[in-house]
Amino acid sequence: MEKNKKLPVAKIALCMVLLALPFLFTAVGFQYGVLVCCFAFLYIIAVSGLDIDFGYCGQISMGHAAFFAIGAYGSVMLHQYFHIPIIFTMVIATVLAAAVGAVIAYPASKLVFHFLSLATIAFGEIVYSLLLNSPKGVTGNAVGMFTDSINLLGFSLSSNESFYYFGLACTAIFLMAKWLMVNSKVGRAWVAIRENPHAAGGMGINVTKYKVMAFAVSAFYTGFAGAMYAHLVRYIGPDTFTQKQSVMFVTMMLFGGTGSILGPIVGAVLVFSITEGLRMFEQYQMLIYGALLLVVIVALPGGVYGEMKKLAGKLLQKGKGGEKSAA
Repeated sequence: MEKNKKLPVAKIALCMVLLALPFLFTAVGFQYGVLVCCFAFLYIIAVSGLDIDFGYCGQISMGHAAFFAIGAYGSVMLHQYFHIPIIFTMVIATVLAAAVGAVIAYPASKLVFHFLSLATIAFGEIVYSLLLNSPKGVTGNAVGMFTDSINLLGFSLSSNESFYYFGLACTAIFLMAKWLMVNSKVGRAWVAIRENPHAAGGMGINVTKYKVMAFAVSAFYTGFAGAMYAHLVRYIGPDTFTQKQSVMFVTMMLFGGTGSILGPIVGAVLVFSITEGLRMFEQYQMLIYGALLLVVIVALPGGVYGEMKKLAGKLLQKGKGGEKSAA
């Protein structure tokens, strides 16, 4: 009973802290912290999507920067060339990213391990080349494109504080959707495919269908994060969507821990914080990601969140053992 009472209190306290965070940052004169939180939200959404594909379905993707780019450029171009309101362009571009993901996933669903990884890298490079050398310069090519901030129900989200609450709401919605999916029949099918695709097929699961579904959902999440990025920064260029961005997503996912709701959150926040803290060493960014991946492989195979769960389990067992001996 005590545990059940404490849990809602902890959740309420966390919600209150998240809602009050912009005011706290402003009070201490650290408004840059609000912008960092805005970026953290969109990275949490992107990495949570990648975790659906890898952590639950067992498909590795090293080209998710392509879907990030489709979401960003799709939203900006629809708004600039067709004057569609931004909130609608974000949704359309996100659906487009999911559709492209499904098209790519269908032939790629037959590939495994390094072959799938190479295929997704190739797709990422194709998208990057199109952005850099688009026909008639529709993407702005190397110059990039400027855009506007989100206008939601007549309210402009041009300030970091207003975008913070929009990002917080979007993150909550996407995490809840992920929780519902992974705890449904679809989620159980994904896990079965991850563990043994041949056995899953023998049990009557349509392996290709569920692999395509996982990839499309993952692309949907990353595409929406890309659209958020475009209208937060209000400028996009091809250099943002290189292979380095895909490596960053994978590093965040593995460092935090896969196959969980909280793992990608922990990974996105920690890796982005480390990257921001070491901004002066930006030219060594790939080296930093490589070092973090080595730490995961050698010392934290379950990621930071996975190791935290193991440690908490051991402490709980010790606590129960101490209670029994005292009794």
